Amino acid sequence: MSPDPAGSYQESARHQEGARQLSPARVLDIDPLLADPETRIVVCCGSGGVGKTTTAAALGLRAAERGRKVVVLTIDPARRLAQSMGIDSLDNTPRRVKGVDDAAGGELHAMMLDMKRTFDEIVEAHADPDRAAAILGNPFYQSLSAGFAGTQEYMAMEKLGQLRARDDWDLIVVDTPPSRSALDFLDAPKRLGSFLDGKLIRVLLAPAKVGGRAGMKFLNVGMSMMTGVLGKVLGGQFLKDVQTFVAAMDSMFGGFRTRADATYKLLQAPGTAFLVVAAPERDALREAAYFVERLAAEDMPLAGLVLNRVHGSGADRLSAERALAAAENLEDPRIVDQDDGKAGVRNSPDLQDSSDTPEPPAEEPEAPEAADPVEDTPERSVDRLTAGLLRLHAERMHLLAREQRTRDRFTARHPEVAVTEVAALPGDVHDLAGLRDIGARLATGEPELPEPGA
Repeated sequence: MSPDPAGSYQESARHQEGARQLSPARVLDIDPLLADPETRIVVCCGSGGVGKTTTAAALGLRAAERGRKVVVLTIDPARRLAQSMGIDSLDNTPRRVKGVDDAAGGELHAMMLDMKRTFDEIVEAHADPDRAAAILGNPFYQSLSAGFAGTQEYMAMEKLGQLRARDDWDLIVVDTPPSRSALDFLDAPKRLGSFLDGKLIRVLLAPAKVGGRAGMKFLNVGMSMMTGVLGKVLGGQFLKDVQTFVAAMDSMFGGFRTRADATYKLLQAPGTAFLVVAAPERDALREAAYFVERLAAEDMPLAGLVLNRVHGSGADRLSAERALAAAENLEDPRIVDQDDGKAGVRNSPDLQDSSDTPEPPAEEPEAPEAADPVEDTPERSVDRLTAGLLRLHAERMHLLAREQRTRDRFTARHPEVAVTEVAALPGDVHDLAGLRDIGARLATGEPELPEPGA
């Protein structure tokens, strides 16, 4: 196939070839990260629908089959993680995954954050039995622990801290919720401190701190206007439930803040690695850039970017332009052998040398319609099929070029971020074999795995 006059064919081929290869300076090497005994926590974050859960599970499986004792903690309530690991359901207790190759001595466990159960465990562990019973039975506590804004992120911090403190696992892989809330748990200690030190909490704690009748007198006289307004807005019984809850939890507030701060520091420690997961799409990589910048601002250790669902082609030397021109040639028998498709007819010497518009042929008497012998031949059927495939190939090349431009914009903005790519798969991953395949792709740093024996 000869190149076009402008050389766009070679340029497009080089561009597509470059789309398949990452600069060695920016390749994220997954296996050394997972094998390093100093790496104790890997946090996968990113926007929704980019494959964080699958990535976390694949990383956990790969580390386990290379000798590490791993637990994967998902904060995403979707059931994909359990299904891919052959577990009926996940809960707040780590469950060992069966079918993992343990020849190297590793293990894989998985669990899903149960926000309310984690909160209950904290109360039971840090309050005496009578006070714990009072807290657990408090209506305001039950509402708070079941879904109060921000509770999930704080409980994720608590659970991560619990897992790390037990020292039962070599590696903890965290699968975070979708969208920007994936990093909200970084704010949990600060938000909790603001809440506990807020004016409303101090008002509600005042009667308990003063005690007895004096406390009630203080509340009724000094804060009657404020509590009156709150009572009208929230309801008298609800306000009483809040006051009872705050009084019962007062002795635990310091522990909440201390543990949250300790976990925050743990996330900043050298043994933690953040992986930003994205797809080669504009919105997903825009979110990835946000995560990268936010992690840098929080002094969190970023390992790199996992670029999921990257498209490739084994015939990327055939540019979209040449494929479309060839399709036009096959679809219109009048322009067969014209390299530039219909443009070749428009620019043919016969038309260029004529100053007049060609006369239309004389009208022939109408005759009964007959089948087009050209359209009926097997050769023409093959031509039409080939033209359709060429057009599909052209669409594929346009998609590859668009993905490459999007990725180039991200890497130009963040050249310091190492990247590994994973190819787009024809279907969902639903078992350990699929996770193992994803792990291998993550480790190669290339979208496609090499052919066996290559």
